[in-house]
Amino acid sequence: MIENDIFKALADPTRRAIFEKLATGGMNASALRAGMEISQPAMSQHLAVLRKARLVQESRQGRYVNYQVDPDGLAHIAGWLAKYRAYWPARIDALNALLKDMDQ
Repeated sequence: MIENDIFKALADPTRRAIFEKLATGGMNASALRAGMEISQPAMSQHLAVLRKARLVQESRQGRYVNYQVDPDGLAHIAGWLAKYRAYWPARIDALNALLKDMDQ
């Protein structure tokens, strides 16, 4: 199930940071490493996990590889969240009612 791969990939704080950087625009691995204390091999491993989860895609330009957020991976996340979107308003309303009862 792709959702499992997505959430496993985003469970790691370094991969979340990489994904968040890519959400601002595509860049190569060297630009991604800027400001992060991470080796090139570790960056490559993190990017491989994000690619496997379909959160990141790569495009080659000569000898350079650029990475960007994969919109299909985001669609999987949005689809998963949509299943639960209807559930939360009723639960929040019930919690609000419970808290009001506790205050009285």
